[in-house]
Amino acid sequence: MGEILPADEGAEAPMAGRNYRLLADIPVRLSVEVGSTAIKLSELMDLAEGSIVELDRQSHELLDIMANGTLIAKGEVVTVNGRFGIRVLEVVAADARLAGAGLERRR
Repeated sequence: MGEILPADEGAEAPMAGRNYRLLADIPVRLSVEVGSTAIKLSELMDLAEGSIVELDRQSHELLDIMANGTLIAKGEVVTVNGRFGIRVLEVVAADARLAGAGLERRR
């Protein structure tokens, strides 16, 4: 196998740009979570049309915006041409995202 050598300092900037372009076309699943709850299987089986399931989030709280299951931002629901959309109001700091600090990962 080949040996990995440290890059020249002057070569880092062009490489970073090229690496970003390689990653830019990778699809990412963006999802928005309104809330969640834990229920017993028997309660789940009793659900029918018209059933209401109470979630763990207040109606005035911001929604979680996640990329591939990782919290990246908070936002609110909007409508755009009759379709739902999300307005981003808070973005998780990049350094916190990279460090994984204060992030909630959901599956």
